[in-house]
Amino acid sequence: MNKKRHILFINSWYPSKVMPTNGDFIQRHAEAVALKNNVTAIHIVSDKNARDTIEVSDEIINEVRTIIGYVKFTKNPLLKWWRFIAAFKKIYTKIPHFDVVHLNRIYPLGLFALYLKYKVKKPYIVSEHWTDFKYPLSKKIGFIEKQCSKVIAKNASFLSPVTHDLKSAMQLFGLKGMYKPVPNVVDTSLFSPEKKIDDTFTLIHISNMIDAYKNVTGILDVFKRVHTKYPAVKLKLIGNNVTQYRNTIKRLNLDSTNCELIEHIPQHELATHLKMSNLFLLFSNHENLPCVILEAFSCGIPVISTDVGGIKEFFPEHFGALIAPNDKEQLFNEISKFYTHAHNSVSKDEMHNYVLQNFSEEKICDEFSQLYDNSLEN
Repeated sequence: MNKKRHILFINSWYPSKVMPTNGDFIQRHAEAVALKNNVTAIHIVSDKNARDTIEVSDEIINEVRTIIGYVKFTKNPLLKWWRFIAAFKKIYTKIPHFDVVHLNRIYPLGLFALYLKYKVKKPYIVSEHWTDFKYPLSKKIGFIEKQCSKVIAKNASFLSPVTHDLKSAMQLFGLKGMYKPVPNVVDTSLFSPEKKIDDTFTLIHISNMIDAYKNVTGILDVFKRVHTKYPAVKLKLIGNNVTQYRNTIKRLNLDSTNCELIEHIPQHELATHLKMSNLFLLFSNHENLPCVILEAFSCGIPVISTDVGGIKEFFPEHFGALIAPNDKEQLFNEISKFYTHAHNSVSKDEMHNYVLQNFSEEKICDEFSQLYDNSLEN
């Protein structure tokens, strides 16, 4: 198919050399859109290692032209914003004609999308992923950010949070506009069912390892109890800065033979670890729609997750279990049920096909492409 549109992704979050995993779910959206559109993704980030005031990288990554502006770090917020503006101007000179702006994270780079709407008459849509729009987290959002976000939202052709739950939170926050939720995307060719080659019952947790959100210490507390009752069970924790939990593991008298810590790894390695696991755990206090739950489903791996955010919108009941936040007793009981086969099993193919039909790159590309067409028509 001829690629008929050029979509400019403007991203407040995006993977870079400063933060390699920041907004990787946005990158996957861009790569999905690139199936049927030309895509240029831009991002600006402060870099403490930058020698020049502004440094720009420009490369093709998985069919997406990716332009990253690295600005010299400063603690002065006004100087930082001036450098971001200068970086945007420098990047913009490299971009040819485009049709639609696809903004990711409404603030702060949504101000550039707003500028382009009035400067060059290009419409924009907004994909939103931020958990902190939900009350009471939203109470910490400052006055300027709140007012700017309202203006950016009002001028967007469509607002596309990843869940209906986030849509409700954004509306409660005061963001008015035309809402059309579009979920996260999964590489269903990479995350696919595979027969497990060993008999070790393996629990796995994958996240950014921020305890206030992901409650990793809660998982470890429960795993200690699981391991005491079922010594053969093992746990893998995968994510940035996971080694921060070594002292907790030592305190619980666990070690590397039963609790493996793995720092950030590429997606293909992540998929391998998922496929070789029996059960995925997410014990979060706050979420929207974690990609990793959908990736686990796509591998045919059942999930135990807290019932927070929009998770239940895309969680077939027989694909695992939803539990109350921070309910350690319930988490222990559900793990025990899976280990003793008390839960009804579901076929890996059924789980994979569910993801294929709802979150594949082709499906998400089509949903966004329709929004681009509607934006241009209006």
